[in-house]
Amino acid sequence: MDKKVDGRNKDVAGSRNVLFRDMSPSVRLQEMIRVIRSARTQGEERGVIQRECAAIRAQFRQADNGGRSHNLAKLLYVHMLGYPAHFGQMECVRLIASPRYSEKRVGYLGAMLLLDEKQDASLLITNSIKNDLSHSSQYVQSLALCTLACMGSAEMCRDLAPEIERLLRASNSYIKKKAALCAVHIVRKVPELGELFTPSARSLLSEKNHGVLHGAVVLITELCERSPETLVQFRKAVPELVQVMKGLVMSGYSPEHNVAGISDPFLQVRILRLLRILGRNDDVASDAMNDLLAQVATNTDSSKTAGSAVLYETVLTIMDIKSESGLRVLAVNILGRFLLNNDRNIRYISMTSLQKIVQTDHNAVQRHRGTIVDCMKDQDASVKRRALELSLALVSAVNIRSLMKELLLFLSCCPPELRSHTASGIFNAAERYAPSQRWHIDTILHVLTTAGGDVRDETVPNLIQLITTATELHCYTVHKLYRALVTDISQQSLVQVACWCIGEYGDLLLEGECEETEPVQVTEDDVLDALETVLQSHMSAPATRGFALTATMKLSTRITQNVDRIRSIVSIYGSCIDVELQQRAVEYNALFRKYDHMRAAVLERMPVIDKNSPGHTNGEMVAGGTLKGLEQTKNKQEEGTEAPQPAAQVCDLLDLLGGSDEPLQPRPAAPAPPGLGAVSSSVGGDLLDLLGGLDPAPVCASAAPGVKVYEKNGVTLTLQCDRQTDTSVTVTLVASNSSHCDITHFTLQAAVPKSVQLQMKAPSGDVIPADGLGQVTQTVLLNNPNKVSLRMRVRVSFSAQGSTFQDTVQIDSFPAAACE
Repeated sequence: MDKKVDGRNKDVAGSRNVLFRDMSPSVRLQEMIRVIRSARTQGEERGVIQRECAAIRAQFRQADNGGRSHNLAKLLYVHMLGYPAHFGQMECVRLIASPRYSEKRVGYLGAMLLLDEKQDASLLITNSIKNDLSHSSQYVQSLALCTLACMGSAEMCRDLAPEIERLLRASNSYIKKKAALCAVHIVRKVPELGELFTPSARSLLSEKNHGVLHGAVVLITELCERSPETLVQFRKAVPELVQVMKGLVMSGYSPEHNVAGISDPFLQVRILRLLRILGRNDDVASDAMNDLLAQVATNTDSSKTAGSAVLYETVLTIMDIKSESGLRVLAVNILGRFLLNNDRNIRYISMTSLQKIVQTDHNAVQRHRGTIVDCMKDQDASVKRRALELSLALVSAVNIRSLMKELLLFLSCCPPELRSHTASGIFNAAERYAPSQRWHIDTILHVLTTAGGDVRDETVPNLIQLITTATELHCYTVHKLYRALVTDISQQSLVQVACWCIGEYGDLLLEGECEETEPVQVTEDDVLDALETVLQSHMSAPATRGFALTATMKLSTRITQNVDRIRSIVSIYGSCIDVELQQRAVEYNALFRKYDHMRAAVLERMPVIDKNSPGHTNGEMVAGGTLKGLEQTKNKQEEGTEAPQPAAQVCDLLDLLGGSDEPLQPRPAAPAPPGLGAVSSSVGGDLLDLLGGLDPAPVCASAAPGVKVYEKNGVTLTLQCDRQTDTSVTVTLVASNSSHCDITHFTLQAAVPKSVQLQMKAPSGDVIPADGLGQVTQTVLLNNPNKVSLRMRVRVSFSAQGSTFQDTVQIDSFPAAACE
């Protein structure tokens, strides 16, 4: 039995080899496809195709060949498989010129696949297309129209545009539909030819044929997007478009156009998009379509995908035009219903739309907060991320407690790739809407306990600043952080804050008298054991060990019985392999040996850090980059010194503007306490010239309150000034987006002369919604103690439609109120 099977397999393999070797060039297309598909290896397939292509070339050279279309059809199949077929381009030109329809059809198909506007051979078919556009057969005309719409170059479009305009006025609906779509291609290639098609496009709106109507609406949309003058003309056609749309909405069942119970949803979507363009920033056109939009929104069934598509376009139109407030609420409710749909794609686009309008219709979106929060439990990563972003945007002073519980619950079980974004959003929301300082501290500690390894670097100094200002909560905070430190030392950010608090407020911890928490008796040995555990743990980062060593040193002035133990701990790290830790230990040993009389003064408790003081950035951007001052402030605290306040903390930048009346040299800082390493005299020292290396022509503007200082690529930047004191000015930069696509990764960077101190607050966001639906605000604080002439250079960076843009604007003069 096995021998019979083996013999049969050998016969099959032998037959295939004979077929590959002896396949005739004149085999039918179906036979060639069958042979290619039966190839077992890529090399076998390549051999079959090479033999067939050689045979096709030979037949192309024959002067009289009746199988031209047959051979070209096989060559097109070879081209679709990815093999070279350029040698068939001239054969396409010959077949297009043939009087036979069967050959023209294959020739035009080959031209669409093998030719493009960069090929010289494409110019050879211009005359043939022109002749076929006047052919008596509608099918030949259709072939010419499809080819021109597919691969017509700008030269071909200019030559054949009059013919296309003539066909738009033909009596045949089949030809008018093809001509309208061909006109769209011409307008895209040569926008100045749009005026030629404007009258014909308007007349097509009276057609009853849905195909012609669809082509007409697409053509009018293209014309309006490319010409403001044409847009004004077609606004007069809004009532006509409204009547067409009403006819589609109220029409009965039509088997020819019905899709899932919706009458021609494709045409409805196209009309709604056109109405959105016509009604944007126009009260008359918006009023004319308000009733229609309400009718579509209430009468369209959303149980099927086709109905959801129509409703989604209706919502976008309502939000984009100057619609009534009740209509906008209806649109938000439709998006709320989409959130309950089982289709994840529909839920995703619903939340994307709500994200764009949450700033303008915040209360309407708030009604669907529960559904949005439930979407964070979805298994799909994209839906979960979009629900998180929308939930963070919905946080307000009213719902901060309830919504924060949901966000913290989500943080405990969210995917690792979302933890950093979630933690940052919680921090921002807590800082803006915290009902009390204790709630604020508890929330941040909860985040650090849950996802301490995924928070941003500036979280530690921000929390330290918050703790120092909450004077009445020092005892509560140090007890809570001590318990967290004893429980888990794997979360580095939490351990660093805990060590800092123990070093500063260790005396409160040892007293054990805290009304806010359960009384816990903590001894000096317990505290030192906890800090030693951090110092010796392999999980501790070098920065964390620095915090622990400084805390241990500071405890030498807050305890009385274990000073010798502290001295021995510090001396051990004088020979540590980590240079930073070794330097700290050597300096602390010097305090014990040479300057013991100064130790209590040097290691006294840090003063309250004023968040609004010059040089404190709260993790925000200064001069376009993250200021090194946070790290230096942290280092100074770890070294157990009171950080000196330099006069040029934030403005130690290179002079980017030049020509300043004041010398651009930083003023000397107060000397550091003896025995400690030199501390940098400027928080912003050694910053690179973030705007250097650019040589654009600056956009000079004379800034005034509420005036535009930049307008380019759809982005408008407005500057406002508000004098706070004699030497301080608050500058507000407001960015808006007038283009039709969202602006992402929007950042502002600024530089001023060295005699002026600059502090940039965190921006309100980095995404500017399209069509002016939202803004991004950047607040800049300027301190001008010498009252010099204010100057500022701002770099604008953003991304739009996959491209990155960067420009600079130089503000050479501020309003008189800001300079007095």
